[in-house]
Amino acid sequence: MPRSLLFLSLLLPTLAMAAPATPAPVAVRRFALLVGVNDGGPGRARLRYAVTDASSFGNVLEELGGVLPQDRLMMLEGDRAALEQALARFKAMVGAAKAPGARTEALIYYSGHSDEEGLLLHKDRFGYRELRQALEQLPADVRIAILDSCASGTLARQKGGVRRPAFLVDTSSAVRGHAILTSSSEDEVSQESDRIGGSFFTHNLVSGLRGAADSTGDGRVTLHEAYQFAFHETLARTERTRAGAQHPAYDIELAGTGELVMTDLRTTSAVLVMGEGVEGRLYVRDEPGRLVVELNKLAGRATELGLQPGRYTVMRESRGASSQAALVVGEGGRTVLADTAFVPMAGELTAMRGGAPVAGAGSQPMVTPVDRAGHTYRFLNLGLAPKLQTNDLFGANGEVDNALSVSLGVASLGRLDGFAMALGANWNSDSIRGVQTAIGGNVVRGEVDGMQLAVGGNWASGPVGGMQLAVGVNVARQGGTLGQLAVGANVSSTSMSGTQMAVGSSWVDGDFEGYQAAVGLSMVRGKMSGVQMSVGMNWADSARGAQLSLINMGGDVDGMQLGLINVAGKMNGVQLGLINVVKDLESGVPVGLLNIVSNGQFHVEAYGSDVNYANVALKVGSRYLYTTLVVGMGSTANARGPSHWTTGVGIGGHVPLSERFFFDVDVVTNNIHEWGGAFDGNQLLHQARLMAGFQLASRFAIIAGPTFNVMHTTDGEPVTSLSQFSKTSDRDVLFWPGVQVGLRL
Repeated sequence: MPRSLLFLSLLLPTLAMAAPATPAPVAVRRFALLVGVNDGGPGRARLRYAVTDASSFGNVLEELGGVLPQDRLMMLEGDRAALEQALARFKAMVGAAKAPGARTEALIYYSGHSDEEGLLLHKDRFGYRELRQALEQLPADVRIAILDSCASGTLARQKGGVRRPAFLVDTSSAVRGHAILTSSSEDEVSQESDRIGGSFFTHNLVSGLRGAADSTGDGRVTLHEAYQFAFHETLARTERTRAGAQHPAYDIELAGTGELVMTDLRTTSAVLVMGEGVEGRLYVRDEPGRLVVELNKLAGRATELGLQPGRYTVMRESRGASSQAALVVGEGGRTVLADTAFVPMAGELTAMRGGAPVAGAGSQPMVTPVDRAGHTYRFLNLGLAPKLQTNDLFGANGEVDNALSVSLGVASLGRLDGFAMALGANWNSDSIRGVQTAIGGNVVRGEVDGMQLAVGGNWASGPVGGMQLAVGVNVARQGGTLGQLAVGANVSSTSMSGTQMAVGSSWVDGDFEGYQAAVGLSMVRGKMSGVQMSVGMNWADSARGAQLSLINMGGDVDGMQLGLINVAGKMNGVQLGLINVVKDLESGVPVGLLNIVSNGQFHVEAYGSDVNYANVALKVGSRYLYTTLVVGMGSTANARGPSHWTTGVGIGGHVPLSERFFFDVDVVTNNIHEWGGAFDGNQLLHQARLMAGFQLASRFAIIAGPTFNVMHTTDGEPVTSLSQFSKTSDRDVLFWPGVQVGLRL
C-alpha cells in the first residue's frame, strides 16, 4: 500500500479570543503524543517519512504551538504494545496536570500505515474503535486526533463525519470537545513524496501552521485555517499523481469561545516576512536543503512564517520562470524578503511533453537538470580546495552538482551523482547517489544513497542506503538502511536497519533492525530487532532477538540473553549466564548461578538435616525454576561440638499444587570444610532433595522431606561419615537416605 499516515489524537493550543467583557483567560497546558511508524508489516512497502513527519509536526508544536518539551511524548517505530504503553503514559500525563481553574488540551498525531479497520504497526493492528475510545478517555478539555494514513477517513466517519464550523464564532464559553482530522477519505490512499521529504498532508499542514495558513494576517493560525490550507494544498498537489486526488476529512465536535488557535507566530524567536510584492509558488529550504515551508502566495498582502534562526534559500516559480533568494533569519527579529531579492535562475522550467506528471510529484512543473532547485549541473569538478576548484572558478550560480569530482585537498559540491575522490575531504551540501572516498572525511548534509569510504570519518545528515566505512567514526544523523563498519565508532541518531560493526562502539539513538557488533559497547536507544554482539556490553531499550556479551542490558526482551550478567525489564525467552536479573518474567527461563526475578521466587529457608543441624538457604528464580545457595554447620557422631561447615549450590523446580501446598525438587552439591581437624576437608556431598511445603501465611511456610545423599573424597581416601544414618568405613564413596525439616520465609 502507498504511504499510510494516521493523524492521531492531538490536543493543541486553544487561545481564547475574548470580548472585552469576557473574564481573563485561564491557564492552558497543552500535551502532544506523536507517533511515527514506517513499518506496516509483511506485504507492505516500508515508508520513508512517517518518522520524519512525526518529528516535524512535533517541532512546530514545540516552537509555535505552546507544547513544552516535557509535555511532548514521542513513540517511533513501535508495535501495538508500545502504542498501548504510550497512550497509558500520555493519559497519566494529562490527568496529572488537572487543576482547579486551569484547562488542558491533548493532541495525538499518527503517521504510518493503516487500512479500513485500523492502524498497522509492524505485524499488529490497532483498531479505529480502540483509538477513538482512547481519545475520548483522555482527561482533557479539548482532544484532537490527527491521522495521516491510508483510509484514515474511516475514523472521522465513525460518528458520521459531522462538520461543525459554528464553534469558530461561538462566544458563549471556553472551547471544549474533540476534533478528528484525517489525511484522506475512507477509501483513499495517503501519499508521500521524495521531493518534499514527507507526506503531502503533513507537509502542507506544517507549512500552514508555520504561517502559510494565516489568512487573516493576525499572526495566529486557527484549526479552521490550518485544515482549509492543508485540504486545498493536498488536493491540488495530488490531483495528477498516479494514486489520484487525496481528500482530507474531519469530524469536529467543539463548542465555546472564539477560534481554536493551533499556533501563535508571535511567540517565535524568528519571523520571515514575505513582502507584499512577492507572488508565486515559494519553496523555503533550510541550510541542509530540507523543504521547510511550501506555499502559493498572492501579491498585495504580506505573509509571515515562524522559523528557527538560520540560513534559508527561497525558490520561486512564477509565470513560467524560476528565481531564488538567499537570506539569514536572525534571532529575535523579523526578516523581510522583498521581491527585488530574487535572482533569476539559469534554467528554464519545462513540463513533460503531453503534460504527464512525475509520480508522486504533484502538479508542479519539472526543472531541467541544469537548474535543480537553484543548483547548476556540471559533469566534472577538479581542484585543490573550495574557491580553488572548477565548480567555483567558472562562474557557477549557487550550488554545483557533479557526476565526477577529484580533489587534492577538500572538494565542495552540491549534489553528487557518481564518484568523488579527495585526499582531504568531500563536502556535499546536498545528497549523493554514488561513492565518496577520502583520507580525511566525507560529509553529506543531505541523504546518501551509496557508499562512503574514509580513513577519518563519514557523516550523513539523511538516510543512507548503502555502506559507511571508516577507520575513525561513522555518523548517520537520520538512520535509514545501511551498513556501518568502523574501527572507532558507529553512530545513528535515529532509527536504522542494516549492520553496524565497530571495534569501539556502535550506537543507535532510535530503533534498530539487523546486526550490531562491537568490541566495546553496542547500544540501541529504542527497539532492537536482530542480534547484538559485543565483548563489553549490550544495551537496548527493548530487544527482539539475541543479545550476546559479557553484560547484557535490555528493557523488554523477547528472545535470548547470553552473557555473564543478564538484566531485563520484561522477559519472554531465555537468559543464560552466571547472574540473571528480571523485573517482570512473562514467559521463559533464566538459567544461571543466581537468578533474581521480581515476580518470581525469593525465599530464605532455615532447616536442620541429618548432615547439618543448622542450614540457611537462599532460593531465587522464576515461578517454576530456581537456584539455591546453601550454608550449613554440623558435627560427626564422635565430635564434641561442630566438626564441619558446608557451602553448596543447586538448581531445582517449584511445583505449586494449590494456594497452600507445594513441592520443591532440586539437586545440590556441597563442599565440606574441616572444623576442628576431624577430617582432611577433601570431601564433597551431593544431595537429591524432595521438599514438601505448607503455607501457613503469605510469607511463612513449614517444609520437610527426604533426601538421597552421595558423599565421596577427591583424593581416593576413605570417607568420614557426617550422618547418623551412615557409618564411617574404609570406602571412598558413601550412599544413604536422609531427611530435612525447617521453615521458609
